[in-house]
Amino acid sequence: LYSSAASDVYKRQVFHQEEIKKSTFIVHIAHTPDLAAAKAFIKSIEDKYSDARHNCWAHVAGNPGGSHVYGFSDDGEPNGTAGKPMLNVLVGSGLGEVTAVVTRYFGGIKLGTGGLVRAYGGSLNNALAKLDTVLKVPSVELIGSSEYSMQGAIEQLLKTHYQVLNIEKQFTANIDWVITIDSRQAQQAIKDIFDLSHGAVELTIKE
Repeated sequence: LYSSAASDVYKRQVFHQEEIKKSTFIVHIAHTPDLAAAKAFIKSIEDKYSDARHNCWAHVAGNPGGSHVYGFSDDGEPNGTAGKPMLNVLVGSGLGEVTAVVTRYFGGIKLGTGGLVRAYGGSLNNALAKLDTVLKVPSVELIGSSEYSMQGAIEQLLKTHYQVLNIEKQFTANIDWVITIDSRQAQQAIKDIFDLSHGAVELTIKE
């Protein structure tokens, strides 16, 4: 569940069930950081509900900014009535690294194409309300060293201007820094610390 700005990741799978015109719709949502995880999760639900007429699915298996991680299936429902509406819900939520499978047990009443779109998209939307998410920030590590006299100024600058996830320091002849920071702020942090130290501290991004 992650977005290019900042992203959300699931703590646990979600289960949701509702009945619409006698058909039962069962929604499962899971954290799937890549396509392999998405496929494995979809197969696990298909195996669990192998007696169901339809196991429709959609995924954003990575950063929501990249359409190459999108996927969906109508699994026998009329074209465009299940998987695509589900994908639209996921994309609209801003989440990434997520896969949803909606299982349908037919109850004998046909819903029509519009009814199916509303049922698949609506049941998934209701399930998303139960989703616990955590913020995922794309990060990099900055490494470098400084004199002891610069420690307070560097830490104050980082604390007040940047989203720093972690700071590790080793105290030798100098201070050796490993700063885990939001990757979108890395270049500016390198420049600001360089300027702050009048060129004495030159951090680099760890490869």
